[in-house]
Amino acid sequence: MQRASHHELRSAFRALLASERCYHTASVFDPMSARIAADLDFEVGILGGSVASLQVLGAPDFALITLSEFVEQAARIGRVARLPVIADADHGYGNALNVMRTVVELERAGVAALTIEDTLLPAQFGRKSTDLISIEEGVGKILAALEARVDPELSIIARTHAGVLEVDEVIRRTRAYEAAGADGICLVGVRDFAHLEQIAAGLKVPLMLVTYGNPELRDNQRLARLGVRIVVNGHAAYFAAIKATYDCLREQRGAQPCDLNATELTHKYTMPEDYILWAKEFMEVRE
Repeated sequence: MQRASHHELRSAFRALLASERCYHTASVFDPMSARIAADLDFEVGILGGSVASLQVLGAPDFALITLSEFVEQAARIGRVARLPVIADADHGYGNALNVMRTVVELERAGVAALTIEDTLLPAQFGRKSTDLISIEEGVGKILAALEARVDPELSIIARTHAGVLEVDEVIRRTRAYEAAGADGICLVGVRDFAHLEQIAAGLKVPLMLVTYGNPELRDNQRLARLGVRIVVNGHAAYFAAIKATYDCLREQRGAQPCDLNATELTHKYTMPEDYILWAKEFMEVRE
């Protein structure tokens, strides 16, 4: 496989953002998956925060993984990557100063881009797990991220949750992040094209959608016309690996066949009910 520097991979990612096409990410979670994605001619990969939590901790996506743990995994991928990789950097692992540290560490790890979201993470006492920080704090995080990067080709993408806000508030947030200098806007929870059209109107920066395979958003040409350049359908490759590992070990052990699918197996072995119980008992997190 052809080798490329981190700077070259970042430039390649910016070329994707500047294009008129819509690209779908490969879910990469270790060096081998990154090599496979590049060999299959994926244009871009993503290291998801939820996948990193599963891979490193065997824990559900409850903001338990630390910056150093996430960076270590990103660096393992960055050492071999032959395609640009986006890092899902959650909330930047803290306030705006923590965001600066996050950018420094992930840039050194070799990622081509990173997303910084405005979710209030980790979940706070007495609050909903989907609560967001203020627009002002979100803008501060984007400005801090831009200040911290050294390679100007590293893309800083602001992420917000369109599924938990009124559309007017989503528009206010996305436009504020664009004005702050974000290289792109990542949207989670977009319902359909009508919803997307409302949000995208007036935005000039490229868009990234986390759709998880939403059938209402499967028209690539229409997405491209609305400014969407990157689509994350989910992390099926990692869950397929969990299923394959279980089936292989079960067969080796001679255990009885199990009809649990990958999602059910993940649920079984990450034990999210324990974390939900602890959150209710010690934090009174409201849903």
